[in-house]
Amino acid sequence: MFDFQGYGPRLLEGAWLTAELAVLSLIAALVIGLMVASAKSSRSMTLKSVATVYTTLIRGVPDLVMMMLLFYGGQIGMNMATDGLNAWLGTDMFINVNAFAAGVVTLGVIYGAYMSETFRGAFLAVDAGQMEAARAYGMSPWLAFRRVRFPLMMRHALPGINNNWLVLLKSTALVSIIGLSDMVYVADQATKATHQPFLFMLPVGLGYLAITAVSELVVTGLKRRFDVGFSQAT
Repeated sequence: MFDFQGYGPRLLEGAWLTAELAVLSLIAALVIGLMVASAKSSRSMTLKSVATVYTTLIRGVPDLVMMMLLFYGGQIGMNMATDGLNAWLGTDMFINVNAFAAGVVTLGVIYGAYMSETFRGAFLAVDAGQMEAARAYGMSPWLAFRRVRFPLMMRHALPGINNNWLVLLKSTALVSIIGLSDMVYVADQATKATHQPFLFMLPVGLGYLAITAVSELVVTGLKRRFDVGFSQAT
């Protein structure tokens, strides 16, 4: 009953790949978002300008177009680099861009721009007096960030991070266009072979709902963790 005409194992593999892709892309987006938000909050006009150009470009170009540009453009750029090295060293080297790595990097770069705005707003919401108190206690800038600013900022950032995560999760379906066998790709191939779209697309939808439900539980737990010491009214 649950064999899905022989496509069941491939659908499970696709679901696992989707989960891996989403989590790794989220980590990349969080790191990039923190870096870009820090750049926008710095006193360096160069860093601010670069970060502003990055967020404007990424948020102004559709995700699908950006993914195709980064994947195919990355392969072309890699080919040009290896051609130059081959001509210089007399070798015959070729590097093929891995589709999974390309998907992680592309989604990380795209949603890093959205995460950066979430983090920047959260940074601005932290009372400056808290950091002044940390410095008065003799904390180093890194220790003050880790022990004071980051926990306070996360209270404000979590709702935005959760929203961006849910959109990122659904955007993993775009990786099927670069040949990754996620569950959408497998379901699409099975549908074309059997002409039974509901048999395969409904489980895919339920799979995304299941991941969303688990992530909501995780976010609820994180909210409780970062709300420790604060009343509900704050």
